[in-house]
Amino acid sequence: MNEALPDLIAQFRIKHGLFRKELVQAQLFDLDQYGCVLKTDKVFNPGDTLQFELVMDMPFENIRAKGLAGLITERRKHCSNFFYSIDFIEPSSDKQSSICDQLKRIRDVLRKKQSLRSRRSSGSPPSIRQPV
Repeated sequence: MNEALPDLIAQFRIKHGLFRKELVQAQLFDLDQYGCVLKTDKVFNPGDTLQFELVMDMPFENIRAKGLAGLITERRKHCSNFFYSIDFIEPSSDKQSSICDQLKRIRDVLRKKQSLRSRRSSGSPPSIRQPV
């Protein structure tokens, strides 16, 4: 878990008082069909529920998985930030197939991006990676 996933963030809102809400964007460090790991400076506790969406940055139109809910199962402090392990909460049956399809699409694109990134870094001649 040493590198953020490419072009993928989680977005959620935090209430501050009666009328003010803050939009928070957090980097993701792991994602599978069961949950994710995100990093933020906001403080949550294990057992808290988080409502959020995932946004994957794409050249023409971003891919979004909206209406996600997750149970925070673990918190690890790192400098002034926290890594949170989040288990997805099953959505109601009318939303379930749409959210599952959105998550699957994000995971598929993410796998392709990571595969391209690893090929680029391992397939380049040394003279290109390290200028003399």
